[in-house]
Amino acid sequence: MSAQPTPTAAGPLAGVRILDLSSVVMGPYATQVLGDLGADVIKVEPPAGDNLRAVGPMRNPGMGHLYLHLNRNKRSVVLDLKTPEGLEACLKLAESCDALLYNIRPQAMARLGLSYEAVAARNPRIVYLGAYGFSEAGPYAGRPAYDDLIQGQTGIAALAAQQSGELPRYAPLTLADRAVGLHVAIALVSAVLHARGSGRGQQVEIPMFEGMAHMMLGDHLGGATFEPALGPTGYARLLAPHRRPYATADGYICLLIYNDKHWRNFFDLIGRPELCVDPRFCSHGARAAHIDEVYAFVADVIATRASQEWLTELARADIPASQLYTIDGLLQDEHLAATGFIRHVDHPSEGPIRTPAPLGRYEGTPTALRRPAPRLGQHSREVLEQAGYDRASINAMADRGITQDGND
Repeated sequence: MSAQPTPTAAGPLAGVRILDLSSVVMGPYATQVLGDLGADVIKVEPPAGDNLRAVGPMRNPGMGHLYLHLNRNKRSVVLDLKTPEGLEACLKLAESCDALLYNIRPQAMARLGLSYEAVAARNPRIVYLGAYGFSEAGPYAGRPAYDDLIQGQTGIAALAAQQSGELPRYAPLTLADRAVGLHVAIALVSAVLHARGSGRGQQVEIPMFEGMAHMMLGDHLGGATFEPALGPTGYARLLAPHRRPYATADGYICLLIYNDKHWRNFFDLIGRPELCVDPRFCSHGARAAHIDEVYAFVADVIATRASQEWLTELARADIPASQLYTIDGLLQDEHLAATGFIRHVDHPSEGPIRTPAPLGRYEGTPTALRRPAPRLGQHSREVLEQAGYDRASINAMADRGITQDGND
C-alpha cells in the first residue's frame, strides 16, 4: 500500500533551516539526511535545475530516479544567481537560515556575490559550509572533483586491483560522494550547535579528497602508522584475495569466521577440531599473519556443500553468515519488509515510487517522509513570500526568468 507524505511531521532537527545551493550527489545527500531528520531544507536551483534531474530512468522530464531519492524532504526555489535580483533574493533567504551549503569553488561563490563575508554581513550567526573537491589550503585547490576521480586518487581503485589481481576498478556506487556527504551532514549540525550556543557563525570546509583519504588511511595506513615504518601500508585481511563471497556447491554465501569461538565452532562443524592448535589458526594474531592461507582454506571447505546447507549449519553453530543478494534480492529481504524500510509513496507528479525510509528510530522525535522530491521551482513562490516578497515582486521576477513557479 502506498502512503502520502506527512508535511507536518517533525524530527530531531525540526527548527533548523538550511539553504542548500549544492547539486548532484554529495551535497544533496548530506541535506537529504538532514531533511529526513526534520530540517527545513530550501534547495536553490538555477533555471535549468540540478543536473541530476536529467539522469534516468524517469517518468517525467526533470524527475530522474536519483534526484527523487536525494531531494525528498526539501523545497525547491529557482533563482538565477547571476542576476542582481536573484542574488539579493538568495541573501534575503540566508537571513533566516542556520546554514548555507554550497559545492562550487569558493572563488566562484565570491564572483556570484555570495562569499562568506557577504553572507555573514546579512546573518552573522550563519554556518557557511563549502563541500568541494580539495582543501583551499593545498596545491590542489580549485581542481575539479568527481566521485570516480576521488576514488582513484585515494587508492580505492588500486586496492581493488591489488586484492583481485585484475585491472583497477571503482566501487560500483557513489562511494566518495556519499561517505563524505555524511561528514558534511555531521559538520553542518556540529557548527549549527556551536552557533546557537555562541551566537557566532563560522566558515567550514569539508573537502572530498581529504574526507576519503581519512577513511582509507584509517584502514590501510598499516605499518606506515609507525615512524619508522613497521611494515607496508594496507590492512592484510581486507586485501586477502579470498576475501570475497565464498563459492558453494550451488552458489555463494557471505561468511566471516572472526573470533576464537567462531573458529572452534567451525572446526567442530567440519570435523577438524585438531586445527584449533594449528599454528596458522590458533589465535587471532596467528590467523592475521597467515590471512591468505586462512581464507584459501575456508574457500576450499565451503565449496563442498550447498548454500542452504551451509547457512543452516553455520547458524546452528553461531557463526556469522548470510546469503548473497543482488539489488533485486535486497528489495525482497524479509527483515527490510518487516521494519518498513522500503517505503511505497504516492508522488504527486511521478505516481507510485519506492524509496528507502529515513534511517533510525527516534522515540521522542520520529522522522518521516514529509515532502516528496519537488518539481523544479515548486516552492519558489511559497519560500519567497515567507522571505517578505509580495506577489507583484515575485511575478516580476518570474516574468524575467529570475525565478520559476513549478506549479504553473
